[in-house]
Amino acid sequence: MSKRGGFPGGASFGGMNINKLMKEAKKMQADMEKSQEELTAKEFEATAGGGAVTVKVSGAKELKEIKIQKDAVDAEDVEMLEDLILTCVNEALKKVDVAQNASFGKYNIPGLM
Repeated sequence: MSKRGGFPGGASFGGMNINKLMKEAKKMQADMEKSQEELTAKEFEATAGGGAVTVKVSGAKELKEIKIQKDAVDAEDVEMLEDLILTCVNEALKKVDVAQNASFGKYNIPGLM
């Protein structure tokens, strides 16, 4: 008499062993966590205005440092300095995004990014 229901031949799914699948998922999760930690520890730098403004951000997208050259400060043209800072910060954040996509793109999990 044959049993009905369950997986034929024990814990397998479509010819794959469930235990093996779970081990691979746990390894992938550990690898992703390690990649995230490494990315968070990195710093990304960008400059604007020929070096007039420099910013550093962490891989966690936290602004760490802003440096402004004295000659970039002009009381008559504050808007230019504001634009340089915005450009610089946005460029540094784009670098984090590129690094993040490169780091996590290898996992190819729909809906992750």
